[in-house]
Amino acid sequence: MGHIIGLDTCVFIYVLEANPEYARRAENILSALERGSASAVFASIGLIEILTGPKKKNRYDLASQYRAIIARFPHLDVMGLTEPIIELASGMRARYGIPTPDAIHLATAIDFGAETFITNDKRLKKVKEINVSLL
Repeated sequence: MGHIIGLDTCVFIYVLEANPEYARRAENILSALERGSASAVFASIGLIEILTGPKKKNRYDLASQYRAIIARFPHLDVMGLTEPIIELASGMRARYGIPTPDAIHLATAIDFGAETFITNDKRLKKVKEINVSLL
């Protein structure tokens, strides 16, 4: 198996919502996971972010589909909060002033051993503990 990557929520949202600008790039990343040429970690807080949009529209059926897609996605581990992740995330919030959800995503990737974190949030490029790659 290839290298380990951390995924921000936007990677899934761009594909699930067929974002015209970024869906293809995000699909390429997810295809690498499907092929097994990479493995990935995703912070469970991302599920909150993914499921909120459909639920705002009373599309609980769609939220359920999204949850199932993430749960069954090959070579993807969804990780919850642990003490080491809490310590890493709080340190990054203190050091860089980034929002809590972003700090949790990054800390989860670091704790899992990811070499790269893929996002589209330019503000996260200031984090030095992991290579942050923009779509």
